[in-house]
Formats: sequence, structure tokens, C-alpha cells
Amino acid sequence: MKSNYLTKAFIAGILVTFGAAATAAKEMPQTTPEGMNLIKETKTRVVYAMPEATLDVYTKVALIDCYVAFEKNWERDYNRDASFTMRIQADDMEAIKKSLADEFRKVFTEELTKAGHEVVDHTGADVLVLRPAIINLDVSAPDVKTAAYADVIVRSAGSMTLYMELFDSTTNAVIARIIDGEADTDSFAQRANSVTNKAAADRILRGWATELASHLGAAQEDTADSNK
Repeated sequence: MKSNYLTKAFIAGILVTFGAAATAAKEMPQTTPEGMNLIKETKTRVVYAMPEATLDVYTKVALIDCYVAFEKNWERDYNRDASFTMRIQADDMEAIKKSLADEFRKVFTEELTKAGHEVVDHTGADVLVLRPAIINLDVSAPDVKTAAYADVIVRSAGSMTLYMELFDSTTNAVIARIIDGEADTDSFAQRANSVTNKAAADRILRGWATELASHLGAAQEDTADSNK
């Protein structure tokens, strides 16, 4: 499923909702305009779900193309401290966004399929639609493919936040909304390049994907046990 499903209203909703989640002093609302209830709130994760929502009826998943947005002022702040040859350009940012969106689809498809959930491109009573977005993307050292880049050393590749909505594919009714910020582990210093950046992104994406697959599997197992 293509990203034309992502409307301006949806993107505006991302910014408003995450803005509230990211402000420690502001308490998250217990319910949303759609009627979802707040069921989990931690420093980095917020989860809303419709009352009595269940995932056990969904054996297939349709994945809408992932929307990607950098952290506000990321380009300005990065270029302010970068040498002339290391400055990021608009086409570099577009390439990063496309690469991350493609990687999101690849990783989620792999992990969901591995867990027994068929990834499809159609609707149906047993199809759950995922509408994902990566927001607040902060890349510590984007690979600008210059000779100077070989000397860039970082301890963390950066951070990003998942904003994902789950929908019933036949009614288009929202079931749940998840906001989860993750950062690459701050570990030993290493040279940054496209390979290390991709590996860091994959670790975060795979963590999200395996957790979702686990929740879907657990819901189906609970239903199977109750029917015995």
C-alpha cells in the first residue's frame, strides 16, 4: 500500500500528538477524540487503544509506505558544525528518508513473515493495516560520501521515533496508536559510515517489528486457547 494514504491531517496529528508526548510537564490525555484509552505511558513510549480492542482476528498485515521526517532544525544544526565538504544537502536528506522508508518495509515484512503473519497489499476482514511514520529522525553522522567522512567518529548513530496507527482494513476504524522513541546505544567510539548507520537503524526497526509480531501472535494464541 502506497503513502498516498498519508494525508496532511495525519501528518499534523503526528506533530501535535508527539509534541504532547515529548513535553514532560504536559500530561498525556487519558482518551483521544476517537475514543481510544491511554494504556501505556513511559518516558519514551505512549500507547492508545480502543476499548476492548483485539488483534486476534487479524492473520494478515497490510503495510502502508513509511513516512519519514527529520528532527526539527536538524539540517540547520548539523550544517552549522560541519565543514563545507561535510554539509548535508536537500537531496542527501531525501535519499536518507527514502532509504529508511524502504528499510522499514523490508525489516517489518521479514519479521512479520517470520512470525507467521502474511504481509499483503489488499483489504479483508482478517487484514490489519499499519500506517507508520518515523519522526524526529536525528542522524549523528550522515554518510555524505566525501574523503573527509572517513575520519568521522561517533558513539551513537542517532535516534528516531516511531508513530504508528493500526487500522481495521474493512472499516478503516483506528484500533491503536503507538509512539515510541528509540536511540542507538551509546557505546564505544567507532567510525561512522552508511553501513554502521544502516546497522543501527536495523536494530531499532527490528526491535519494533519483533515486538509487534509478538503481540499479534500472543493475541491469536489466546483466542486459540479459549476455543479449546
